Amino acid sequence: MKKVIISARSLCKSFAHNGGQVHIIQNADIEIYEGDFTVIMGASGSGKSTMLYALSGMDRATSGEVLINGENITEMSERKLAYLRHTEFGFVFQQIHLVSNLSLFENVAVPGYLNKVLSVSEVNKRADELMEKVGISAIKNQLPSQCSGGEQQRCAIARALINSPSLVFADEPTGALNRRNTTEVLDLLTLSNREGQSILMVTHDLRAALRASRILYLEDGKIIGELPLPPYSEESEKSRETQVNSWLTSMQW
Repeated sequence: MKKVIISARSLCKSFAHNGGQVHIIQNADIEIYEGDFTVIMGASGSGKSTMLYALSGMDRATSGEVLINGENITEMSERKLAYLRHTEFGFVFQQIHLVSNLSLFENVAVPGYLNKVLSVSEVNKRADELMEKVGISAIKNQLPSQCSGGEQQRCAIARALINSPSLVFADEPTGALNRRNTTEVLDLLTLSNREGQSILMVTHDLRAALRASRILYLEDGKIIGELPLPPYSEESEKSRETQVNSWLTSMQW
């Protein structure tokens, strides 16, 4: 039986608007398992990113509970929650969010220095290894502004992995990339998952969803469907695309 990393029960998230409440997540139940490449899909405005932020503790749920390794993060102090995010999670965003005045190497290494689990030399070695893995070693001393969007996103993936997180959260990580860079980023995430990294990704991109081992469909803030998939391979991509397209059509995507 797979280990549950995150378990949410009766999760709700609402926002005040024009004197009323807009309900984004409504009594959602969800479990994220160790080793899975889980993808959340849904129509625009269905609450995908809001769900990701609530599950990661980046935003507070209005009600319900989110258990991470059995501990309810909705009851944590901001300081403890920040520590949990820093030590247990990695994050990859569409906007990338690299520090502009730091080199690519420094962007990758700094979270490792702050974590204080490894020595500086050990962090430097791991950063070098990760940058080699994602194919940006040759430009590690360049600033983000000197690099392409794809190179910056590969740096962001290395940064997300520097502290060996239990789970990587990815919010539309290919949304701002061209087709070639999208493929390269998806290949990196797929490789990390094959090596045991658990991933939770929000996307509206079918190409990205094909990499999943499990797709969850969100509608009006509720999970209404789930599609388990075998491990991804290029050879099976066409048949996989047909299967996923058919399922998404049944979800009225």
